[in-house]
Amino acid sequence: MLAAARKDLLLDRLRRDGRIVAKEIAAELGLSEDSIRRDLRDLDAAGLAVRVYGGALPASPAVADYATRTAVAPDSKRRVAAVAASFIEPGATIILDGGTTSLAIVDALSRTQPGTIITHSPTIAAALLDHAAEVFLIGGHLFKHSAVACGAAAVEAASRLSADIFFLGVTGIHPTAGLTTGDADEAAMKRALAARAADTYVLGSDEKIGTASRYGVLTFDAVTAIIADVPDIDPTARELVDAGATLIHAR
Repeated sequence: MLAAARKDLLLDRLRRDGRIVAKEIAAELGLSEDSIRRDLRDLDAAGLAVRVYGGALPASPAVADYATRTAVAPDSKRRVAAVAASFIEPGATIILDGGTTSLAIVDALSRTQPGTIITHSPTIAAALLDHAAEVFLIGGHLFKHSAVACGAAAVEAASRLSADIFFLGVTGIHPTAGLTTGDADEAAMKRALAARAADTYVLGSDEKIGTASRYGVLTFDAVTAIIADVPDIDPTARELVDAGATLIHAR
């Protein structure tokens, strides 16, 4: 089997099964594990898979740059945002992560609703300029890929805050990899914000379900629930629940 055909087969298995075990597929195809590992390294380098111990997981398309992500799954993000916005009581203090689903939450909120919104995203802060809610913008080193502030200064500022709810954005939600994102500093910032909120809800638009990125953010038992745009009969949804996740279905 040619390398290109092997890689196509591996991608099909990732889509079908949500994971690849190198040893098992090597035996099935009658190939060496080294050959499969080389293919997985190539797929990882191309952004099509995430290598893990013993195999690989499907790579999340949500690790694309901010501008590209605005065109990914917009309807799904709106459904998740509508559920998230319904949890925000008048006068509440909310932390909004960066990202396009958080921007959809801003769009779903009434402009006259009172409260306080904390964010480390200048994009989210700018979108709130015509809202009645008070806005607290956390500063720090600007991670341009995701348009959010990260680093020591941002984590220090976050440690002085408290909120009722944190709406957490991730790039991957996978039964075995958990909640993941594509940058280590951004993952640390998300953990710092989650530590300052009474409840943390994960924003799970459909392109993130069943995929993974390089850096772990939190375990399923460290968040209140995942607002997931996936039917409850979906096999991955069932795997997530079996892995300890609490799902709130957006459809």
